[in-house]
Amino acid sequence: MITLIKNGYVVDPASAREGKFDILIKDDRVLKVEANIKPDDYKIKVDKVIEAGGKFVMPGFIDLHVHLREPGYEYKETILTGSLAAACGGFTTICAMPNTNPALDNPDTLKYVFDQAERGLVNIYPIAAITKGQEGRELNNIAELVKAGAVAISEDGKSVMDTLLYYKAMEEAAKIGVSVFAHCEDKSLAADGVMNAGEKADELGLPGISNAVEDIITARDVLMAKETGAKLHLCHCSTKGSTFILDMAKQKGINITGETCPHYFTLSDKDIPEDDANYKMNPPLRSPEDVEAIKNALKNDILDVIATDHAPHSMEEKEESMLKAPFGIVGLETAFSITWTELVKTGILSYRQLVEKMSLNPAKILNIDRGCIGEGSVADIVIIDPDKEYTIDKNEFFSMGKNTPFHGKKVYGKVLYTIVSGQVKYEYANS
Repeated sequence: MITLIKNGYVVDPASAREGKFDILIKDDRVLKVEANIKPDDYKIKVDKVIEAGGKFVMPGFIDLHVHLREPGYEYKETILTGSLAAACGGFTTICAMPNTNPALDNPDTLKYVFDQAERGLVNIYPIAAITKGQEGRELNNIAELVKAGAVAISEDGKSVMDTLLYYKAMEEAAKIGVSVFAHCEDKSLAADGVMNAGEKADELGLPGISNAVEDIITARDVLMAKETGAKLHLCHCSTKGSTFILDMAKQKGINITGETCPHYFTLSDKDIPEDDANYKMNPPLRSPEDVEAIKNALKNDILDVIATDHAPHSMEEKEESMLKAPFGIVGLETAFSITWTELVKTGILSYRQLVEKMSLNPAKILNIDRGCIGEGSVADIVIIDPDKEYTIDKNEFFSMGKNTPFHGKKVYGKVLYTIVSGQVKYEYANS
């Protein structure tokens, strides 16, 4: 299969290329990237031509933080529907978090994910649980899980509160060279909180979660990464304090990266209109001051990655009060457009930075052959219409989850094509 993408504006930091280029794809690889490619010059017959004039062409996005819910919670999402949502959102690779039922804590459950992923549209890599059943009591065989295909380890959805056990996990991860993805939450301090502690929580009569809940465990995990030499990745940073700690750790030469999510640089607790569980996520929406800190950390490359923390739930679950409803919102189908609208069009991030944070840096953290459109690289590519304005409509999501605070939000930037290993897996109907 030969595909030619014509006249697109290519943004590819990995190859230091930005500008108008054509891309010639043969089977699953990029064959040529240059201006005005003429197939006859290469004695090649092109099977498909995609006209990308006025459009952006970027490496496919990589989401380090997705809850696919399968096995065990297929009423919320399946690996197949999650992959459909990912392709629609421009993601060519996603990482499946381990808090399923059973948890991704042994080679058999990892194999199940890989088997189901063969039916999907995008690359899916599992992240394995640190402890058995994610119960925080007994360490998993990390080497065995990495050998079985896990690209990282995490207890996401909670922190490993047993510091000694977590220290041993970091030591083992350092020996193997696999990243530790940290969900930073002091569970005892969080108690029964459901939203950010502050005036809005008081106004709604809901228990709050202080910034210290995140910051304390962030500091602990950074110190342990320094001691053990483990590669630490901070998940869903939401506070000014966590970005400050991340910045200090980097300056000290600690092997650390950090991610945030679109809701943390777009919404604050003041945007919560009422007791609406579509605004309930963990960590919670923070103060306007925290939102500005997250934006600055992205702009100054303190935060390396924009992930989604895609967390689908049923409509019935999210119709409950925030006191009873589960934490989490969906994000695969909205992350790019929100990032483009809120950060790129406003001048906070450059085109290059967007690609670094949504593609190149995630690929580096996972140590996978993705995040680049250089000649010979895997042809994972997304084509974007930067000027397309539309209104987010949860009823049009491919995801089974409709739990989003962004329903009805006007945004710019539409994914037109998602190409995975040289094959068009998603094409916008009006492209």
